[in-house]
Amino acid sequence: MLLALFVLWERRAEHPLLPLSFYRDRAFVFSNIVSAAMYFGVFGSIFLLAQFFQIAPVRTPLEAGVLTLAWTLMPMFVAPVAGALTDKVGGGRLMALGLLLQGVGLAWIDLVATADTPYSHVVGAMIIAGTGMGLVFAPTAAVVLGSVDAHHRGKASGANNTVREIGGALGTAVLSSVFVHYGSPRGPQDFVDGMRPAIWIGVAVVLVGALCALAIPRTVTAKRTPAAEEQESEQTPSPAGV
Repeated sequence: MLLALFVLWERRAEHPLLPLSFYRDRAFVFSNIVSAAMYFGVFGSIFLLAQFFQIAPVRTPLEAGVLTLAWTLMPMFVAPVAGALTDKVGGGRLMALGLLLQGVGLAWIDLVATADTPYSHVVGAMIIAGTGMGLVFAPTAAVVLGSVDAHHRGKASGANNTVREIGGALGTAVLSSVFVHYGSPRGPQDFVDGMRPAIWIGVAVVLVGALCALAIPRTVTAKRTPAAEEQESEQTPSPAGV
């Protein structure tokens, strides 16, 4: 109900907090769907994987954190390259590839997960998933900001950040609910029994996001609005003598 009231208010507001015209742009809409899908599937899964690395086999939180560096460091190297390729290849294609790699990485971990999983069995999966994450971050920001006028980019970025946080919160809640239905944290095998079906849901959502990314136009151009044209005309100096 509150969401419906917010939409009605934004439709009538002279200066809306979130211009609804954003959602008439295919690039903006599908980029936000991609963000929500990635955070739902990947970050919901990471919530469980961070605990998995401490339970199967038993490790300290510090040891588990160090082992996940194979995943978390990859975006630092991949994201700049993806940003440079966005205009040449197309942001949607890079996002689709990134989500596909993340789905492959999550599925790999899920398939090899046991009550005593050697690290060598999952490190390759984490590198692949981290590479995919880097391929999504930079193109998403570029497409979202490129689909709106310059004076609306702050609002577009805020909308995208909100969608990502909602996706991550829902992913954590849904995957955790599936986990407690099929397993428990009482022991390594119980944890794996609950984690497997939960991660498969994460994989499915990520792959749906990859399909949505393919719907993003290769070239994204902001649609000029009357407000933007008026603002630009006010900032353009008049010719001398006029």
